[in-house]
Amino acid sequence: MSAAETRQKKIVINPVTRIEGHAKVTIRMDESGKIDVARMHIVEFRGFERFVRGRLYWEAPTIVQRLCGICPVSHHLCAAKAMDGIVGVDKLTPTAEKMRRLMHYGQTFQSHALHFFHLSSPDLLLGYDADPAIRNVIGIALKHPELAKQAILMRKYGQEVIKATAGKKIHGTGAIPGGINKSLSDEEIAFLKKDVDQMLEWSVASVDLYKKLYMDDIDRLSGLGAFESNFVSLVRKDGALDLYDGFLRAKDADGKIIFDMVKPIDYLKYIREGVRNWSYMKFPFIQSLGQDKGWYRVGPLARVNNCDFIDTPLAEEMRKVFMQLGKGRPVHSTMAYHWARLIEVVHSAEKIKELLDDPDIQGDDLVTMGKRREESVAILEAPRGTLFHHYKVDDNDQITMANLIVSTTNNNEPMNRAITRVAEDHLVGQKITEPLLNLVEVAIRAYDPCLSCATHAIGKMPMKVTLVDAKGKTVDERVKG
Repeated sequence: MSAAETRQKKIVINPVTRIEGHAKVTIRMDESGKIDVARMHIVEFRGFERFVRGRLYWEAPTIVQRLCGICPVSHHLCAAKAMDGIVGVDKLTPTAEKMRRLMHYGQTFQSHALHFFHLSSPDLLLGYDADPAIRNVIGIALKHPELAKQAILMRKYGQEVIKATAGKKIHGTGAIPGGINKSLSDEEIAFLKKDVDQMLEWSVASVDLYKKLYMDDIDRLSGLGAFESNFVSLVRKDGALDLYDGFLRAKDADGKIIFDMVKPIDYLKYIREGVRNWSYMKFPFIQSLGQDKGWYRVGPLARVNNCDFIDTPLAEEMRKVFMQLGKGRPVHSTMAYHWARLIEVVHSAEKIKELLDDPDIQGDDLVTMGKRREESVAILEAPRGTLFHHYKVDDNDQITMANLIVSTTNNNEPMNRAITRVAEDHLVGQKITEPLLNLVEVAIRAYDPCLSCATHAIGKMPMKVTLVDAKGKTVDERVKG
């Protein structure tokens, strides 16, 4: 170990709190106090791409959703969409598509409400430097009891929508290859309708709340962990926001189109995945730009930046106000993720209300079939961002290949960039305190990462044992596998 290395200062945040999954952050400063490297390390491993090999294709929608207990609906629906392709279905029956969409809007509604109110709002409403013992959802309940109650009831409502459409609140079975296995009864519709207007009212209020928080502290929030990037998301054929289906669109930092109207089956012509030896998450990038410049952001911020309009009136008006932050360009503020996320809460509530009035959700034409295929790709917009499911199936109906690019995987490079930006802006030349380190976590939380979903490795996973002496020098190392 060199003398310079021994003078380096290392900061470790372990674990990163109030996220789904497990991660740690390491920040190294050189001898002059400047940031040398800042990284988020994913320290858990999931191998679902290997687990599903050899399983029958119709099992995939129920297997892969076990990736997560927070966003299982996203994997359930994306796998079901992919299996639609395997059974030769390009267009579902109206009942099947609308039931799946209702399920998806319920998932988006509850997931966004959970993330903002339970995981992120303690920093915003109680202060980044508040006592960690109260800087949590319990602290919110004590200081803002009415808001905490609304948050709980909003998440509960979204889960009731999921239960009605998928059969269970978590790990349901509603979506099957070629369609859906149930429609809604009169009782289920009446139950969901009685609270939908209240949910919409609270959703609108949540956007107003965050808008005020952001604008009142815009000098700090607009720049916290901020940087310019490319953006990738789905859009509808007419350019509208679409969370369930659509075509891939990518924009650069100025809002110029990089590619547009890309069909899911063609994603590998445009998106590639890089690997690095210090993370179990991969690093996707736009192939035409290369790995150094082609990384991108996904999720609410990308979706609102990329779409031409939102097809529900309240959310569209909010989108127009939001886009003014960019002054003619995309909005690049990391903390604007929350604003965009809450606009999607409003959109989801509007869509749920619209679908509950649609007679198709009580239809009995649930499943259709076509000519069998051996390969299929499905893409949808999970709450955290664009989700890719790619499968191949053999003549025995067994899955032979699966590739999942999960929302948080797409945001891997951006989260590392956000950490670096916060470290450079707030840690250099400062006495390192818990509130300053919390700012690093605040930037990570803005992406609403789901690390359980996003971690996997290619091929065999080695076991590495490293022996170091008291000074940190490596004495011996052994690798198995």
